[in-house]
Amino acid sequence: MTSEPLADAIREAEELVRAAPHIDNDNDLAEGLQYLAGGIAACTHQALYQSPDHPILLTGTGPFTKMGLDNPDTLYFGTKMQAGFEYVVRGIRGTTTDLSFQYLAGEYTDDTVPESEVAFDDRDLNIAEDGFFEWRFVPQRPGQLVIREVYGDWSQRRGSLTIHRTDTVGTAPPTLTTELVEQQFRLVASQLVNRVKTWLQFPQWFYLNLPVNTAVAPRSTPGGLTTQYSSAGHFALEPDQALVITVPMSDAPYLGFQLGNMWYTSLDYINHQTSLNGAQMQVDPDGLVRIVVSEQNPGVTNWVETLGHRRGYLQFRWQRLTRRLTEADGPTVQLVSFSEIADALPFHAENAISADDWRSRIALRQAQIGQRMLG
Repeated sequence: MTSEPLADAIREAEELVRAAPHIDNDNDLAEGLQYLAGGIAACTHQALYQSPDHPILLTGTGPFTKMGLDNPDTLYFGTKMQAGFEYVVRGIRGTTTDLSFQYLAGEYTDDTVPESEVAFDDRDLNIAEDGFFEWRFVPQRPGQLVIREVYGDWSQRRGSLTIHRTDTVGTAPPTLTTELVEQQFRLVASQLVNRVKTWLQFPQWFYLNLPVNTAVAPRSTPGGLTTQYSSAGHFALEPDQALVITVPMSDAPYLGFQLGNMWYTSLDYINHQTSLNGAQMQVDPDGLVRIVVSEQNPGVTNWVETLGHRRGYLQFRWQRLTRRLTEADGPTVQLVSFSEIADALPFHAENAISADDWRSRIALRQAQIGQRMLG
């Protein structure tokens, strides 16, 4: 039957999820199964509707199809490309903080990180007064184009993007046949298993080899977007512990911080404050941002919620840079008991937030996500 390869792949992927070494409780497993369901949806969508001959920009990761420690501040668009053909990307630049382009020669697997054949942001484009731009590209190797539209302020306006291949524009793909659909089902199957294997392995290379409850100095993002700097780490906290993370408010146009779970995806950033960016962070009078990562509510504006996760990942990102970042631009991490949080915050009185104001912050996140990602 046509669906047998996919059914077999779903069973294999579920076995991989259930066997993951980080599962400590039912919530971890439930989150993994939800992650699997999102992967099925994303892989099916891409395999059935993505074609290098007649490309279209699709979203491979988002609030409900997460992977690869997806950035809550980013809309991701991508398409497959073939070597030796000219592709044209056209668009209208929105008001978002950053718009970046990266062509990966190959795919991520559980033993390979693809090379970037090109990576740049929209400062390298010729953008007209009305926001229109065009970029032409002939890849040297088959792979995938990833476009990231990054929000510093969640009320910023989305742009628009289109893509076509110059030798096939205006033509249609072949008529659908059962043979083609069978090929698509097999592609969904292989992509799904690869997706689960890859993002279980990826943190082993770049995160879990670091000392726990620390963060590295800013560096060009390993295995990711080469035009950004990042600082990464992983946390392990008991319910009565917290991390107080201090970082200078950057001169970079985009600064973002987030937590991720052990499935290497973002936490719920719609209904909880599990991420902060430069527009959302409260800056202390000394120019530093102090973030409290904890399970319990410390009653401060820059609380980032762990949502019951004893372990997970943390990451800072800086984008649209005009200089190299150094260790002085990066974060310092202090492990404290929950009762010591106030003493660890030199401006604790200014950091305090009421329950009503906190609820208003969450309501604003919900509304802006609705406008930005789901509209």
